[in-house]
Amino acid sequence: MNLMTVAEVAEFLGVPESRVERLAREHLLVASDKDSEGKPLFSADDVTRYKLRAERLGGL
Repeated sequence: MNLMTVAEVAEFLGVPESRVERLAREHLLVASDKDSEGKPLFSADDVTRYKLRAERLGGL
């Protein structure tokens, strides 16, 4: 499984890192693991599916 950091997800989605952290807190984007600092790591497949779904619903 390819994992992405908060910064990588933010860049991919085109949103600030704080938005990605909020999505994780609200369980809209579920973290697959945590890094050594306790920050969430996300599956690249999950992030791609989230982006496609968000675009269909009108944007991020």
